[in-house]
Amino acid sequence: MHELSLVQSILDIIENYRKEHNFFKVNYLKLSFGELSCVNKDSLKFAFDMLSKGTVAENAEIYFSIIPATITCNVCKETFNSVEDYSKCPKCNSNDIFLSAGFDELKLMEIDVEI
Repeated sequence: MHELSLVQSILDIIENYRKEHNFFKVNYLKLSFGELSCVNKDSLKFAFDMLSKGTVAENAEIYFSIIPATITCNVCKETFNSVEDYSKCPKCNSNDIFLSAGFDELKLMEIDVEI
């Protein structure tokens, strides 16, 4: 469960911000990750609830933005979203395609705090 290490990294970032900006409570976090990043939001939320106990982030809400998998064709430049069949372009049938979005790992996008 790599979500534990991801949450620990988030809490380390929050603690560094706390030291720099002197806040005492985190109200919510906005997190972003790609659909194909292998991050499980339920496991991440569970790990966050466990590891944040006793920190300024305890009881903080978490909002997720999940970036869909997007595939781009090198031949016709068509982009499409599909995690089921991404072996060829649905427009020109070319297999010269690449994953252009939706594979990003977890990013901390926003923190709302009380000073």
